[in-house]
This record gives sequence, C-alpha cells and structure tokens, in this order.
Amino acid sequence: MLTTVRRWTRALYDWTLRWSESPQALTALFLIALVESSIFPIPPDVLLIAIVAARPQAWLRAAGACTAGSAIGAALGYAIGAGFMVTLGQPIIDFYGAQAHWDRVVALYTGEWGVWFLAVAAFTPIPFKVATISAGATHMAFVPFVIVSLFGRAARFLIVAAILRAFGAEVRRQLERHFDAATLLFLALLIGGFVVLRLF
Repeated sequence: MLTTVRRWTRALYDWTLRWSESPQALTALFLIALVESSIFPIPPDVLLIAIVAARPQAWLRAAGACTAGSAIGAALGYAIGAGFMVTLGQPIIDFYGAQAHWDRVVALYTGEWGVWFLAVAAFTPIPFKVATISAGATHMAFVPFVIVSLFGRAARFLIVAAILRAFGAEVRRQLERHFDAATLLFLALLIGGFVVLRLF
C-alpha cells in the first residue's frame, strides 16, 4: 500500500515539475487551486512549490494565482453546499450513517466558532473543500465567508511561496533526496486534517 502511494505521489510530483517549467504553469496552478477548494483531492501547494522552486522570481505571481483560484473555488464549494446539499449531500450522509458527524458540523458553523473554523481550514491541512461546502450547506453569511477564505488562503500561499523564494533550490534538493519521508509527511498531514474534522 505504502509503495503504491509513494509511486503515485512520485508520479504526481514529476508531473507537477513538468508543468512548473511550462508557459502555462500559472494557469494550471490557478485551475488546480480552483477545483481543489470544491472537489479536487490534491492541494495546490504541490504545484506552487514546484513552480517557485523552478522559477523563484515568479513567487509573488504564483502565490497570487493560487490565492485567486482558491478563492473562486471556495465560492464554488459554497454554491455546491447551498444548492445541492439536500439532493446530493444528504443521501451521501445517510449512506455512510454520518448524520451525527454532520449535526456537529452544523452546530459548529451556526455557532460562534464557525468563522474561526473556516479560517483554520483555509490555513492548515484540514481539507478546505469540506469547509467550503459545509459553509454553503449551513448558510454561513457569504461576505464573511469570502473575506475569511481569501485572507486565510492568501496567508498560506504567500508563506509557502516566500519560503520557496528564499530556499527554493535547497528545498527542492532535499525533497528529492528524502522523497519517502516527504511522502509520509504528506500522508500524515492529510490524515491529520480528517482526524481534526472527526473531533468536531
């Protein structure tokens, strides 16, 4: 299992490196960030890191493209939650017997911590699509949703890009030298994000 995941992650990494050196790199980054906020499972950080490592001078434009795509994708996720939760989301919840977990999400988003949870999800490995779709399904106020999503994602991507701008070549060398460890870290962060969601 771990070997399969490593092989798949390595293939994805190599694919993103090829994109990072193409003229369409920023467009691809924008599109991946857009769909990741609503449906796509892979975070855009992978391509952002590859682009800035390959072209450090483009760090600010890359962070901007990533933020813009992610913010638009967040609005799309909100729309999915607001418009299709009854027809699509509820049958899925019923199929998995997850009504109790969903009730906790609803209580969280309709309570005083809803916006703060969104901010944490925008900045951390918590799957952002879960946060955006849930916000729409629970009818969180849209303007605060957009503002928090925009600032949270911008902070995350600017920090990643700035670190890569300063240490890009070395980071890329270390990543390729210790790829197995990096794969395990990626999996740990992803699983940790879902564990945090279950705790709520």
